[in-house]
Amino acid sequence: MEKSFKTMLDRANESVAVKMTMLFGSIWCVYVFFLFSLVPVLVPAWQNTLLYISNCIQLVALPALMVGNAVLSRGADRRAAEDHQALLEILSDVREELADLRAKTAGLAQSTSAALARPQMENVSISDQTFMDVNEKGGETPD
Repeated sequence: MEKSFKTMLDRANESVAVKMTMLFGSIWCVYVFFLFSLVPVLVPAWQNTLLYISNCIQLVALPALMVGNAVLSRGADRRAAEDHQALLEILSDVREELADLRAKTAGLAQSTSAALARPQMENVSISDQTFMDVNEKGGETPD
């Protein structure tokens, strides 16, 4: 039970830190702090009180932002590790396909080399016609 309480407390703390990070990272927070900074111009007597409040906000916000960023970066690190694993599997598949293609093209190159090494035919027959080389010396009759 002690471990589950600690786990629940850690989750609650991380949730609060992430929500504060999202809150302080919004444009609405910028607008509020801008208006907050203009209050001493309108009411100079409140300047010391507002300075104290702003220091308290900084003391609370800075650690909360650090924890919130750490929690968010853990999620990003986990996603990056999953992406890395997926990319390694894709790379393995690509390497297998490349090896298969190399084996197929090697056989193709050998059969092409064998086809090019065949001797030239002297008589070519297409359908029922035969074409002969007329410049051939072996087919001439002496006069």
